[in-house]
Amino acid sequence: MAVPELSCSAGSSRRSWRSHHSGSFRELWTDPSDVFHSRRDDEDDEATLRLAALGKLSGSRREVEQYLPGRDAVDLASFSSQDGKIFIDSAREIVEDNEGLLRRLRERIDSVGIEMPKIEVRFENLSVKADAYGIVGLAGLSLSKKVVNKILTGVAGSLKPSRMALLLGPPGSGKTTLLLALAGKLDKSLRVDGGISYCGHQLSEFVPQRTSAYISQHDLHLGEMTVRETLGFSGRCLGVGSNHEMLSEMSRLERDAGIYPDPEIETYMKGTMSRDHGRSVAMDHILKKLGLETCADILVGDEMRRGISGGQKKRATVDAGWTARALFMDEISNGLDASTTFQIVKFLRQIVHSLDTTMVISLIQPAPETFDLFDDIILLSEGKIVYQGPREKVLDFFEFMGFKCPERKGIPDFLQEVTSRKDQEQYWTHKERPYRYMSVNEFVEAFDSFYVGQQMKGDLEVACDRSKTHPSALAKDKYGDTSWELFKACFTRECVFPRTQMHRESIADGGKYLGALFYGLVSVMFNGMAEIIMTVLGLPVHYKQRDLLFYPSWAFGLPLVLLKVPISLLESVIWVSITYYGMGFAPPAGRFFRQILALFWTHQVAMALFRFIGAAGRSMVAANSVGVFGLVIMFTLSGFVISKDDLDAWWIWGYWTSTMMYGQNALAINEFLDSSWDIIVHLRIINESNGRWHFCAGQPNNETSIDAPTVRTALLKSKGMFVDGYRYWISIGALIVLTVFYNLGFVACVAYLDSVEESRALVINDEEQTKLQGLSPPQYSRKRRFSFNHVNYYVDMPAEMKGQGIEEIRLQLLCDVSGAFRPGILTALVGASGAGKTTLMDVLAGRKTGGYIEGDVSISGYPKNQTTFARVTGYCEQNDIHSPNVTIYESLVYSAWLRLPPGVKPETKKVFVEEVMDLIELDQLRDALVGLRGVNGLSTEQRKRFTVAVELVANPSIIFMDEPTTGLDARSAAIVMRTVRNTVNTGRTVVCTIHQPSIDIFESFDELILMKLGGQVIYAGPLGQSSRRLIEYFEAISGVPKIKEGQNPATWMLQISVPSVEADLNLDFADVYSRSSLYQKNQQMIEELSTPAPGSQDLYFPTKCAQSFVTQCAACFWKQYWSYWKNPSYNAVRFFTTVVMGLLFGTLFWNKGQQTSTQQDVLNLMGAVYCFAFFLGFTIGATAQPVVAIERTVFYRERAVGMYSALAYAFAQVGIEVIYIAGQALLYCLICYSMIGFSWQVDKFLWFVFLVFMCFLYFGAQGMTSIAITPAYPVGSIVMLLFFNFWNIFSGFLIYRPMLPKWWRWCYWTSPVAWTIYGLIVSQFGESEKMLRIPGLSCMTVKAFLKEVPGYERSFLGYVALAHVGFMIFFSLIFTLGIKFLNFQRR
Repeated sequence: MAVPELSCSAGSSRRSWRSHHSGSFRELWTDPSDVFHSRRDDEDDEATLRLAALGKLSGSRREVEQYLPGRDAVDLASFSSQDGKIFIDSAREIVEDNEGLLRRLRERIDSVGIEMPKIEVRFENLSVKADAYGIVGLAGLSLSKKVVNKILTGVAGSLKPSRMALLLGPPGSGKTTLLLALAGKLDKSLRVDGGISYCGHQLSEFVPQRTSAYISQHDLHLGEMTVRETLGFSGRCLGVGSNHEMLSEMSRLERDAGIYPDPEIETYMKGTMSRDHGRSVAMDHILKKLGLETCADILVGDEMRRGISGGQKKRATVDAGWTARALFMDEISNGLDASTTFQIVKFLRQIVHSLDTTMVISLIQPAPETFDLFDDIILLSEGKIVYQGPREKVLDFFEFMGFKCPERKGIPDFLQEVTSRKDQEQYWTHKERPYRYMSVNEFVEAFDSFYVGQQMKGDLEVACDRSKTHPSALAKDKYGDTSWELFKACFTRECVFPRTQMHRESIADGGKYLGALFYGLVSVMFNGMAEIIMTVLGLPVHYKQRDLLFYPSWAFGLPLVLLKVPISLLESVIWVSITYYGMGFAPPAGRFFRQILALFWTHQVAMALFRFIGAAGRSMVAANSVGVFGLVIMFTLSGFVISKDDLDAWWIWGYWTSTMMYGQNALAINEFLDSSWDIIVHLRIINESNGRWHFCAGQPNNETSIDAPTVRTALLKSKGMFVDGYRYWISIGALIVLTVFYNLGFVACVAYLDSVEESRALVINDEEQTKLQGLSPPQYSRKRRFSFNHVNYYVDMPAEMKGQGIEEIRLQLLCDVSGAFRPGILTALVGASGAGKTTLMDVLAGRKTGGYIEGDVSISGYPKNQTTFARVTGYCEQNDIHSPNVTIYESLVYSAWLRLPPGVKPETKKVFVEEVMDLIELDQLRDALVGLRGVNGLSTEQRKRFTVAVELVANPSIIFMDEPTTGLDARSAAIVMRTVRNTVNTGRTVVCTIHQPSIDIFESFDELILMKLGGQVIYAGPLGQSSRRLIEYFEAISGVPKIKEGQNPATWMLQISVPSVEADLNLDFADVYSRSSLYQKNQQMIEELSTPAPGSQDLYFPTKCAQSFVTQCAACFWKQYWSYWKNPSYNAVRFFTTVVMGLLFGTLFWNKGQQTSTQQDVLNLMGAVYCFAFFLGFTIGATAQPVVAIERTVFYRERAVGMYSALAYAFAQVGIEVIYIAGQALLYCLICYSMIGFSWQVDKFLWFVFLVFMCFLYFGAQGMTSIAITPAYPVGSIVMLLFFNFWNIFSGFLIYRPMLPKWWRWCYWTSPVAWTIYGLIVSQFGESEKMLRIPGLSCMTVKAFLKEVPGYERSFLGYVALAHVGFMIFFSLIFTLGIKFLNFQRR
């Protein structure tokens, strides 16, 4: 039998109760601080009688019905009734005491003899190695010699059930790798030796992803889903819905044994079976325990979409994987305060001990009280296990080695520092013997001889008895629910005219209709490209959930396919309904619906294809480039741009595989086989007397190569299209087959491919001593006082809260906050998650982009002016936002270059940068690329130190630091805080928000501002020696619990200030503070600091930025130069695409540059020019967008501190693109010009290069502009597609300018592509006097044809050149204005 699985999901389904089903405990998540309320004896008697009556029901009724006080039995299946709601409310009231609930659940399970499944995890001689490469050479495309990096070396150990182990170790020690290995989730590219077993079974004998779960330190969620929906989806996929079968089996055993179960436990267990749109009993308890009940219905959000906070995202991440019997949690406390971490770990301990779970948790800075909750400790250093055993014995081992933990030192901090060369000596206790550094290998050897190590070695020598493994301990099913239920879960998640008549009298008239049909086809194909973006953005979350075996990949992919069916149908119906009769297509209703069908399946193929490309490419740059390349192939080989009959033999395969070919043929056949086109071919002849055209009906067809009596067949044959009606259905069938093929390819990709890039931490050598001297800044900044009084902050009331009946129009986040920051004083800003720490810092630093601020803020007694204030302040953001493709040294030089005063010499700046790097221990990482957070480059702790360094090199007077130690281990946090302390000692004003500081870090602060939920201050003042002033203040309040001996004051103050303690003491700590003498003293100090000192002057700078505009441009261009040069994926893709497209068009139009004997020859050349201008230009704009989107986020940060103006940034961004695009254009022109066979005249070649170069420039500028004026990259991509669609239809290729209605011709002149096609055609053929044969027309020269049909004249070429320059300047200007005045980062 299995452990009870109590559902938290609204959508969990019933399944058969099988003996091998693994257990769950996610439903038991509730507040452990409350207790059961007592019941009267008569109520107990009544409940017992009702339970006895319920036991007499038939098995099926007993499982789904429950009695309520004063009511009959209610049916859980009909949960919408009022009785059902009352039942659920009563179930929620029952579970208040987690520990009591777990005990009573265990007693019920034990009473019927159900054995709990247990797992023992063993790993022996486990070694993990990785191949590392250095990147050097041209554009970073060459690889240096391979280096083998040893991550884990010969580690061995055993993880017992019912014991919770803490994994400790410095960054780079291999903690994450060990957890991934134990969970069976190691990257396949790593080389693994040794063995891992569960209860004696190898990982290949069961499904480790279902048996165990790895909880990552990275928070990957879909930003469009609410917190409740996120947790609910997790519950449905992980399969926590077998309560019904489990309860049935337990009820049968109880009935056979004559046992009456606890009525409250019975009510709760049935309550977890209920569904109420995601609001089940267990769901509410999970949300409450995680502290997410206040944001349960708020969107999770992402980088550009406002959502829940970082700490709340971390709590939502902790929810994943709870059905497993063995859990491996990687740094789950990042972003959480110490009190919340303690409550979570305390609950996990109850789970482990009550349900015999095996659990390992990695924490970086556990508080002492959290540390004491663990049973075992695993200490990892340099890829080797230094200690593994009981927590109580760990200090004995190190005292055995000669090292002792000081009294006021946190044990976790001691354990992580004692193996470090830089910190080990301070713990040496044998003063009579000289100290020598003891290496990790010596610790490992000593542990083998220590009695704890010998006991563990002895345990490993005894093999596990496989026969005693519980049947449900090891999961054999791959997924947690039936395929149908998983499909439904994924499906539910994704659920997130007046008629005119054109002429039909000639082949030219038919060309208009064909162009209109082709444009509709192109539109639906381009619309399908949005699938690339949506697919790539959703892949990281899918990979995470797939690896946790949430669902099979087809259950993820099929809803994406099916839910787009109504979208395709709606889009096709709207398009055809608007254009069909408005353009005058064939009147019969049947042809109207057949056009809808053709466009519908074309759109389905487009979405399937681009979805497949996105899943195969897995990165924006690669997928977009391949997508555009695929679109080019289908476009040019559709039969419209170049006729099938004109294709060379080596390209005919592309014609038959082109999706657009089948769509184009289906649309053309449907239109031109209508009887309205059954007319004799007319010949248009020019009257030489007046120069006008007239028609001569019944004239013979002068194009002898087209044997056709009517316009419809002549037109279709001239384009090499099908002329038989049944070919329409063959084309539709081909589209259906291609749709299925691409969708199967998409499912295969999401099933078998992994993420392109994995996070890789850089390993540094730990040999040299750290220099801890203070900074010697190049120019000392004057001391500045900072005070704020009665600050209030409001935001507009969220729509979700208005929907709950709240009438106020504003929500107050900060309430009457006052305080001061002084030079030389290090101030901590502390509070529970949601107290408003970061909000207050953003308000004071001027970083808020919305909301309403009230109150007074002054600098050295003068009112704060944000423009000048930004020049003297530094702000270390929690998210560590930096340009990814530059090195650490380059980033620091860049920051110093722009932010230090202009009088500082360049040599002095570089010396200062070196000092900062040495101080924060970044000197050995100077040439490392920063990378993207959570993807590549620097590790979390390296990135955090780098963030601090970027601000320190600016030499600011006031520094704001938002959680500078989050994500750092004790040693790294100590390094950062020592650096901060040295900075404070130079007279600067520094304030830090901080979540869960150790005792050492907390007591390194001088003053504290403590906030509670609601944005109110409850303490502001000095800490005192050993936090004595803080402790005395709170212990003086009647009823407040005293601090325990050795307890962390930071944790204690958070625990005693929670709302539940306030409710018990019947007081408001904010009110107590406002009436205290400390508050009065602070108000006097604020008043003094708000008064300017005699003879002082207000902060003033003659310019907004520290450097001149020329220097800003030079610095920005310098950074962009290195950023682009060291971005091999971007460079390789753009130049590879250029070469491939050049060769593609060159082979497609091989030696057609001088073939101008027929109209089709000229049309083929116009198609070639159209493809030159449009498709590679589109690729340039599309591939530039993700790069610009990343840099825009960095721009927001750098602009906020006054580094440069928007114009300087725009100059650098556009300038670097000009250089690379110039190279692309020249390479592209050399390939295409020579292969197509254009005339090698100097003026024609130079015009060709100039026009292609300018075309690529305005495409790239438009792509950047779309990012600058939109809030997110996906939106910018859609806006770019809208522009390109507009440019496409008015390019003059699909519909010639003279054919456009006069009221639409202005659009032609606003399309840059139209000017490019105009210029390229007339520069090559505008003066050609070759005679041209035209079907249905008399012969004429090429020059006359260009003037008469598309309206091109050679004399207009100069204006074309000016127009190109104008378009480039226009889009560059819009890009500049967009980034200057639009800030989409919501704070």
